[in-house]
Amino acid sequence: MLVIWTKKRERVMPKSKKQGSQQDTLPEDFDSLEEFWEFWDTHSTFDYEDFMEDVDVSIDIHTSKVYYPVAKDLLAQLQTHARQQGVSTETLINLWLREKVM
Repeated sequence: MLVIWTKKRERVMPKSKKQGSQQDTLPEDFDSLEEFWEFWDTHSTFDYEDFMEDVDVSIDIHTSKVYYPVAKDLLAQLQTHARQQGVSTETLINLWLREKVM
C-alpha cells in the first residue's frame, strides 16, 4: 500500500482559536515520547501546517504470520504454561513447535 500526504488546496477545518494570538514555537526535536505527547495533546497540527513538509510513505501491510485454530480447552492450558514461564502464548507455541520441527 502506498500512502501519500499532500497539502490541502483549501482549508476545510474551522480557523484555530489561536489564529489571532501568538502560537508556541514548534520544537525541532523532543527529548522524550512523553514530551512529544504532551506537546501534541495541547496543540493542533492545523496551527503548524505551514511548517510541515510533504512526505511519501510506503507501508507494507503483509504479514509473515499464519494463524491456525486451537481448541479452547487446549488454549487455556497453553496460556497457563506460558504465564508460568513468563512468556506470551504465541512465543511458547513457537518455541515448542521449533523444538519439534528442528
